[in-house]
Amino acid sequence: MILNPHLLISAYCQGIFPMADERGAISWYDPDPRAIIPLETFHVPRRLRRTVRRGRFEIRVDCDFCGVMQACAEPSPYRGDTWISAGLVESYTLLHQMNLAHSVETWLDGRLVGGLYGVAIRGLFAGESMFSRETDASKVALVALVERLQRGGFVLLDTQFLTDHLSQFGAIEISRDEYQLRLAQALQVDATFEPAVAIAGR
Repeated sequence: MILNPHLLISAYCQGIFPMADERGAISWYDPDPRAIIPLETFHVPRRLRRTVRRGRFEIRVDCDFCGVMQACAEPSPYRGDTWISAGLVESYTLLHQMNLAHSVETWLDGRLVGGLYGVAIRGLFAGESMFSRETDASKVALVALVERLQRGGFVLLDTQFLTDHLSQFGAIEISRDEYQLRLAQALQVDATFEPAVAIAGR
């Protein structure tokens, strides 16, 4: 099932997001509590900071959006079956073509080895999923994403659910009511997701 991009935009503006089951049927979610990463207190663990400084990975933005989504849709030991159906890949690709969905990617020796994608609407960035084929590849992509959001004036990074993986970066849970307040504020902000560029190392 392919979702109308305007329906997706409306849903995100209300704090709702879709997930598919194993048959591809879509359900809509508005969790309480909701997980976010406060951009002003984003924490980079010391070991990861060293990895970023070494510049092992090449960071690219919006170079292979569909490839990132397809990689995120692959089952892994950590998440089992995926909630990203073929229809959702097509739906978010349409948003990407409208410059409202973006991928931050890590490349190594010309190979896509990690990354994440999400939806950017005014001051909101709704992170959807990430993947890694090399140690720290998705974490480096997250660091690059947050740097870009901070530069662009974003005020809300939504991660939907809290995980141990995200907790190390300072992710917290807030109530649905508080999320709605923050979302309303974010939708009043004229943020900019910078045009795609390749950044080799740091």
